[in-house]
Amino acid sequence: MAKKLLEQARDILRTKHYSYRTEETYIDWMRRYILFHHKRHPDGMGAPEIQAFLTHLATERNIAASTQNQALSAVLFLYREVLHREIEPVLVPSARRPERLPTVLTRGEVLGVIDHLFGIHKLMAQLLYGSGLRLMECVRLRVKDIDFEYKTITVRDGKGEKDRVTPLPDSLIPSLKRQIAHVRLLHEEDLAAGLGEVYLPHALDRKYPNAARELAWQYLFPAPKRALDPRTLPSPAGRGVGGEGGNGKERRHHVDSSGLQHAVKEAARTAGIRKRVTCHTFRHSFATHLLQNGYDIRTVQELLGHKDVRTTMIYTHVLQRGGLAVKSPLDTS
Repeated sequence: MAKKLLEQARDILRTKHYSYRTEETYIDWMRRYILFHHKRHPDGMGAPEIQAFLTHLATERNIAASTQNQALSAVLFLYREVLHREIEPVLVPSARRPERLPTVLTRGEVLGVIDHLFGIHKLMAQLLYGSGLRLMECVRLRVKDIDFEYKTITVRDGKGEKDRVTPLPDSLIPSLKRQIAHVRLLHEEDLAAGLGEVYLPHALDRKYPNAARELAWQYLFPAPKRALDPRTLPSPAGRGVGGEGGNGKERRHHVDSSGLQHAVKEAARTAGIRKRVTCHTFRHSFATHLLQNGYDIRTVQELLGHKDVRTTMIYTHVLQRGGLAVKSPLDTS
């Protein structure tokens, strides 16, 4: 029996090693596109229907340009990879994202927010700022990614599927060692229960059959409870495709990123910070403070994992005093 269109799309997303988060997002946008056009088959539609969907999102749903571009990417993936049809980019241009300067905290403000965080949320926020990690890069860290000898953190499959190395702050070494000891205890409990197998990307579980049960591969910030891995659920459950049958595999995944997001927001409010503070604000502050401390922009670019130095250049604008370093005439003696 032939698989349904969205199941085919999910298979291809996994074959191309898209993250589960992206997989779910793309499938959702594809489904919304089909429902918007009253369940017409996408093969009978094209650029005009895509443009109508995007216009609806922009004018009636009032979504951000970045979200609109995400929807466009998902729909184009459906046409290109599943239906094997190319849609001319000129017919459905992407939305222009507004050029905004990032919010940056002073070092005092950063420490003020961190002081109002507790437990793993505090440690994770310290890593976001101290090592310049993105939120999901931090959440997906494995035990093996922490190197105490070289004082480095290896970010695997970062944005653009690139690996990079970033500094491990000396001050976090004791806390990280305690966290790994906690992970070890949880892992031993899972093994004693006949479980303890963690998800491995890119079919590494077939290449290294025992790796999934090793401590080194466990998440540095594991979820408090085990759960069924949706990738292993059979299709009728509504999630997985090409699953392993039965009820799926029970595994311990990483913590939910929303917990840290909420904690940071509350900590910033409690600390009296009037700027809009998100988890990504720590990364912006990391880059800006490095430039303030005299590090060259190429070094900062490498630590952040930016493909183009022009992306990193935005932090030089943040550093410029006032408007392009111009002194206000009101302050001129």
